[in-house]
Amino acid sequence: MNLIDYISNIGIEGSKLIEENIDEQYKALKFLNNHLKGQAFIDAVVKNALISYQLTGTGEQYWWEFAKFFSKNSSFENFLKSCRYNKRYINMKLNRLKKIDFSIEGDMLSLKKRLEEALQSEGKTINFAIKMYGYAIRIEYKKFIPYPFEIPIPLDSRILRLTKVLTNQDPIEYWNHIALRSKVPPLHIDSIIWPQLSKDKFTLAKYENLRIPTLDFEILEKI
Repeated sequence: MNLIDYISNIGIEGSKLIEENIDEQYKALKFLNNHLKGQAFIDAVVKNALISYQLTGTGEQYWWEFAKFFSKNSSFENFLKSCRYNKRYINMKLNRLKKIDFSIEGDMLSLKKRLEEALQSEGKTINFAIKMYGYAIRIEYKKFIPYPFEIPIPLDSRILRLTKVLTNQDPIEYWNHIALRSKVPPLHIDSIIWPQLSKDKFTLAKYENLRIPTLDFEILEKI
């Protein structure tokens, strides 16, 4: 089965299953939402996504650390000073957050544009922030909104390693092509693929429990 067929067969609904039952980042936000509600919850999630780079641990570890801290506290300055998995460029990241002086709301494309204008930046971190915004509003409002096709896949280290195994094309162009052919938006493709790239046997077993196939073993071995 080629990659387009693989993604297409899982589809958006399969991606939703993976997001809500396998992705530890989603589970961490569900935990946090038991303690932090409403706009404060959504703002905290997106702001944390905007500083989720140059981590010293996995994304799964970091988002659980964030969720547990913000279930009792609300200061990013105190969080970063005590954080185990986000120790680099603390002052730069705090300065970045100061530029987000507005309520984080609205449709995903408009919010993406607003964040890019506020930060005078674009790319992986903002695309990822929109993905986490989608998680946050789904959890808070209990309504699933599919991601727009216009928002590219976040090119973190796992996705980049996989892309280099699969193609010599520009990564964004490659995944946008896969998205259009499979009819699954790039951010949902990220959800299908990203957790299994950890190659953690317990994570892969969860795919099996949901009867969702994983990537070809030879591909996983190469990354």
